[in-house]
Amino acid sequence: SRAATETASLHAIAVWMLRNPYNRWMRNGIANGGLYKRPFNESFEQAPMYVAVFTYVGFAVGTIFGYMRDCIRTFGLEKCHHSAEREEQKDFVPLYQDFENFYTRNLYTRIRDNWNRPICSAPGPQFDLMERVSDDRNMTFRFTGRIIKNVINIGSYNYLGFAETEHNAMKRVGNELQKYGLGICSTRQEMGNLDKHVELENLLAEFLGVEAALVFGMGFATNSMNIPALVGKGCLILSDELNHTSLILGARLSGATIRVFKHNNVQSLEKLLRDAIVHGQPRSRRAWKKILILVEGIYSMEGSIVRLPEIVALKKRYKAYLYLDEEHSIGAVGRTGRGVVEYFGMDPDDIDVLMGTFTKSFGAVGGYIAGKKELVDYLRSHSHSATYANSVSPAVVEQIIRTIQCLMGLDGTTEGIQRVQQLEENTRYFRKRLHELGFIIYGNDDSPVVPLLLYMPGKLGAFARRMLEKKIGVVVVGFPATPIMESRARFCVSAAHTREMLDTVLNALDELGDVMNLKYSRNSRSSRPELYDEASFELED
Repeated sequence: SRAATETASLHAIAVWMLRNPYNRWMRNGIANGGLYKRPFNESFEQAPMYVAVFTYVGFAVGTIFGYMRDCIRTFGLEKCHHSAEREEQKDFVPLYQDFENFYTRNLYTRIRDNWNRPICSAPGPQFDLMERVSDDRNMTFRFTGRIIKNVINIGSYNYLGFAETEHNAMKRVGNELQKYGLGICSTRQEMGNLDKHVELENLLAEFLGVEAALVFGMGFATNSMNIPALVGKGCLILSDELNHTSLILGARLSGATIRVFKHNNVQSLEKLLRDAIVHGQPRSRRAWKKILILVEGIYSMEGSIVRLPEIVALKKRYKAYLYLDEEHSIGAVGRTGRGVVEYFGMDPDDIDVLMGTFTKSFGAVGGYIAGKKELVDYLRSHSHSATYANSVSPAVVEQIIRTIQCLMGLDGTTEGIQRVQQLEENTRYFRKRLHELGFIIYGNDDSPVVPLLLYMPGKLGAFARRMLEKKIGVVVVGFPATPIMESRARFCVSAAHTREMLDTVLNALDELGDVMNLKYSRNSRSSRPELYDEASFELED
């Protein structure tokens, strides 16, 4: 009886800790007090000089041969399979730049088979793929009718493994589908505000430790349509140079002045803040109406984690506002999956605008803005995404509620925190093994986004094809989505990956690394981002 009582008490304490991660005595499992409460290790190793030379030579050779093939097509010696303008439209202003089209038809098209592959199963840790081939140099594709079974999915953002078809999970979603239907056909301000939306927003605010939250139907639009509602002409936006396109678009649509600081470099950010305070607006020299800092929790191409404690210190020192995009970090880091705020053991009230999406860790769609109640009430009536967009499907809302309840322990289990811990374990194991194998990888040791540098353009397509032959699905990214010197494969680790799956991927990478000469690491860490004196930044009480 006594043992049962102690067990029940321990379970009650565990549930309380899951539901209340932001108590004043202990945050992220470590007492408050220092600027950093855990080691912060990031690696951006530089490639050897010969790799840089061969990479530029590869692009130069590809460009030369592209112009030669264009000449051959001009004289009719080779059939042009690409789209072309009609003769009667030749005198109009072209709809695209000539070099953009040149790059597409001569470089991108040659390796286009590595993208947009059709998946015909749930995108879990493994998926099924429809085989396709091309008879006209990747201009069009035809299906062979063969299904490639059990391909290891190492490219999806399914960080916690909630993109699943488990019966009990889908039963809850199916019940809501039967009750509410699939679509709402109205906005939240008209006839589309359901009790499920209110339930989700209240639960989300509790999960994040803030006063209120507002849910949107599209993650991209959450940034691009809400930033213009927060700042405008006479305001200044300070944006990280590697911010996501949705943040960049939102900043441009706002009409505010935009200045860019070096990636994750607090010295660069402070210099811009000082200049903004000292000089004010151009010409008039008036003070800026608002200064808004835009950063991401985890940067999706670099795998780096924002230096949040220093940025919060700067934000307080210079009286600026902070907009934190937790698209890739919510659910993926932090002791209970509450993102980089919990990861650094910080107070959510220190972040003026908390943004995130449900498209990654939650296995759903949509996004949210969270923070003070005044902020959320303002956006309900001023955000284009809130006033004009269709409401989120009730079935999707139930999926999000289910995952949040699981993370908070409200389902009566510890499955949520077990998934978070498994993701952290898988991430550290995968990154450590890649370092040991001799690959150059970018990012933070705790980031589940793992970029592996390939560099040379010719290796981009060959790498993805060889990995698929081994039944491993990967994402490869090259110029212009990355700097011309930094083509890469981007792996996304999941809690659903077993150790056997990760070892299968690592063994394949070890083999390809030797065959394709991809092991460029000299086991030395780069100074990027630039080092600075942490002691000069102090958090205010």
